[in-house]
Order: sequence, then C-alpha cells, then structure tokens
Amino acid sequence: MINVNRKVRIGKITSDKMDKSVVVMVEWKRRHPLYKKLVKQRTKFVAHDHNNSGRTGDVVRIVETRPLSKTKNWRLEEILERYEGFETSKPSSD
Repeated sequence: MINVNRKVRIGKITSDKMDKSVVVMVEWKRRHPLYKKLVKQRTKFVAHDHNNSGRTGDVVRIVETRPLSKTKNWRLEEILERYEGFETSKPSSD
C-alpha cells in the first residue's frame, strides 16, 4: 500500500554540484510570537535527483521519502520553472 500523505515542499535549487543530489532552499513567512512582525524562514533540504536534471536557480517540487543517505530524505518530483539566467556555454576564442 502506498502512503499518499507525504510532505511536499516547493523551493529553489541552490546547489547541483553533487551527483544525483541537489540542495533545495524552501522559504516561508511566519509571524513572530512576541513582536507580531512577519519573519522570513529558510530551510535547506538535500533531495535525490535521479536524472541530474535540476540546475541551480530552478524552482522545483520535492516530496518526502525514505532515508536515502545520512542527509537525503527528499526526492525531486518535478521542475516547475527553469532558471533562464547566465549562459553555461564556453565562449569561443577567435
């Protein structure tokens, strides 16, 4: 039986330097209990990326899974938005 009550988070990939792993930063806001001001909270998750398809800056959806390593308990489910930033191709020398 498959458990469908898995935690789902949406965040931005901050690092894709590992093989088959990405670091995803999830941000949310909460109200401070004493001062009642909105405070930005951030958490980094290490997620499994089987196809090495995620790139730094992409917005992705990650899903909780069984422990895959000491720090990996999440799996990259879907790339929601590709980062259209800097070019990664090498400049040609003329």
